[in-house]
Amino acid sequence: MHGMKAAPRAAAAPARPLPHPTIALLQTSSLASVAQGELERMILGGELAPGAKLTEMALATRLGISRGPLREAFRMLEEAGLVRTEKNRGVFVRDIPIEEATEIFDLRAAMEELVGRRLAESITSAQLKEVRALVDAMERAVKAADARGYHLLNLQFHERLVEMAGNRKLTAIYRKLIKELSLFRRLNLADGWLMPISASEHRSIVKAVASGDAAAAGRAMFEHVMESKERTVTNHLRRHNNPGDTAHGRSPGRQRTKLQTA
Repeated sequence: MHGMKAAPRAAAAPARPLPHPTIALLQTSSLASVAQGELERMILGGELAPGAKLTEMALATRLGISRGPLREAFRMLEEAGLVRTEKNRGVFVRDIPIEEATEIFDLRAAMEELVGRRLAESITSAQLKEVRALVDAMERAVKAADARGYHLLNLQFHERLVEMAGNRKLTAIYRKLIKELSLFRRLNLADGWLMPISASEHRSIVKAVASGDAAAAGRAMFEHVMESKERTVTNHLRRHNNPGDTAHGRSPGRQRTKLQTA
């Protein structure tokens, strides 16, 4: 109608300010770290198997993030030795060859020998109580025939000993090696009949450390890892030569009494 004023237009909503470049970088970095942690969990847990392709679109949707942080997560995983990037093909979970796995075992054995020696001279009563409790839990897992639970306790036992040695650089390198090795054996759970033998070996390691004898403690840890290496190689060769073999048969000689997952 004439003479009536038009209703005033609603004020436009103020434009959302762009985040400061530093804030944007921190947000991307945080998202990348979260994505890296989740992808690492999926890889080490076997959800993403060795050789599997990491599809950007599917993973970005699943994790609820954009491709930028996801690509940064891929880069972090590659630095950690868990994935590989192939030009024009994409990103894949690494498949560790037996030759590399044996090299990792050799390094790990040397590191754990050093850990045993150091702990024999420095372990506290509270730390001894903690590792004895872990061995107790491992023995309960043996009685319950809980191979998966035993495997996880086994990993925790060794990692705690390494941490207790108090060398942060050694601990970081050790963790990286164990993650890479897991790509070769994945949970590679022990034969049930070997579990009580392994638990006994871990009890012997704790006894050697508690004795204060550095040489004996170092030797116990070194031999434990090297025998695990021998068992791993034997099982790998058996699976390679007999693809239908489930690797639950016994190995010849002294390897009959050793657990693959040291």
